[in-house]
Amino acid sequence: MLDDLKRRSKVVGMKQTMKAVEADRVQTVYIAKDAEERLVSKIADRCREKGINIIEAESMKILGKACGIDVGTAVAAILKEQI
Repeated sequence: MLDDLKRRSKVVGMKQTMKAVEADRVQTVYIAKDAEERLVSKIADRCREKGINIIEAESMKILGKACGIDVGTAVAAILKEQI
């Protein structure tokens, strides 16, 4: 599942992901299990409201690595295909 983050267009981090969610540009959101609940609850709630698929990643470190960055991240998202 995390392999999609390597191959597809994505955004990484809380602010960029929330902007993309609000602009209806997101297909799937990944949230790290070890991320602080108070940080990710707002984005998770918004995704549920909009019917966006949420996938839990094992950890922030694993999610960051899947995104091709050297640090952990709490949230990342795969963008919808542009036509």
